[in-house]
Amino acid sequence: MSRILVTGSADGLGRAAAQTLLTAGHDVVVHARNEERARALAPLVERGAQLVVGDFTDRDAVRRIAGELVEAPPLDAVVHNAGVWRGPAVMPVNVVAPYLLTALLRGVGRLVYLSSGSHFGGRPVLDGVDWRGGSAGSYADSKLFVTTLAAAVARLRPGVPSNAVDPGWVPTKMGGPGAPDDLELGHRTQEWLATSDEPEALTTGGYWYHGERREPHAAVHDQAFQDRLVRTLAEETGTAL
Repeated sequence: MSRILVTGSADGLGRAAAQTLLTAGHDVVVHARNEERARALAPLVERGAQLVVGDFTDRDAVRRIAGELVEAPPLDAVVHNAGVWRGPAVMPVNVVAPYLLTALLRGVGRLVYLSSGSHFGGRPVLDGVDWRGGSAGSYADSKLFVTTLAAAVARLRPGVPSNAVDPGWVPTKMGGPGAPDDLELGHRTQEWLATSDEPEALTTGGYWYHGERREPHAAVHDQAFQDRLVRTLAEETGTAL
């Protein structure tokens, strides 16, 4: 049995992953943005899931959640699932929050970051990025950044499998009812990477789609870009990786 945090688990892919992991017998920590959304997680909490609540646009809330988790039993894996499609919350939620949790939750056994095929349209440019969400952020850029973060962590923390997963364009609230991809396949890869003892699941630095490792945007494995991103986020948050 593993202890696994799934961020953004009130609905969509995060909810599906948390349910599947809980059913498989794992110790799951679920996360909701606020108390209203947390009520939707009551069925999972009643089945034994631990609940943490905090808005990822608020860095203090992210730090508080990390503090709560540091005081709890250690995590074997974190699935960084929380994400937003558009608006000023894009960079704080999609990039800054997973960076902060990664920096603050030391000792986690495995790390899984939710990417997107949209990351191929992202630009490896950090100048002028509004990390605090004062204006709308680019979803494609945010997914390129978080995919690069996953690769950087794989390099900087040897022995800690760190991977990015493209779940596909699936029919969630974010993806819309007409999305063409398979919702079931959309959450299976992150569960496998978080828990499986198969040799492939224990590899690191990968970009995965429906159980297959694929080649990401060229910038993802550019070590100079990785270092710039990590340094920029460390300076922005005052927290070193």
